[in-house]
Amino acid sequence: MKFQNSKPIYQQIGAYIRSDILKENIKSGERMPSIREMAVDLEVNPNTVNRAYADLQTEEIIYNKRGIGYFINEKAKELIMQEEKKEFLEKKLPSIFDQMILLNISFTDLQKYYDEHKTKGGQK
Repeated sequence: MKFQNSKPIYQQIGAYIRSDILKENIKSGERMPSIREMAVDLEVNPNTVNRAYADLQTEEIIYNKRGIGYFINEKAKELIMQEEKKEFLEKKLPSIFDQMILLNISFTDLQKYYDEHKTKGGQK
């Protein structure tokens, strides 16, 4: 995983895990790598992974079984999707609409590009 300087590493790790859950690379009920394992894999300090896991636990995306490890919550995908949709609709979509108006792009035009993108496999 390549980290960006614009955002704290623990937040990038959390976003990476959320993305993997949405893509179903990690499924509900699955055990997460231990904090140490994840830190070694990502070549970061275990405290950084611990902070990412703590945030995910606060958001109820993961939960801890004491002495066993962290696991993906059964409703993790649903929770993430709700939050991502809210973020998209409230923050990103208005900007897209502004660009569409500025560039005179209709919903019909947009539908064509959307269908083409989806046919090619879309987000993987």
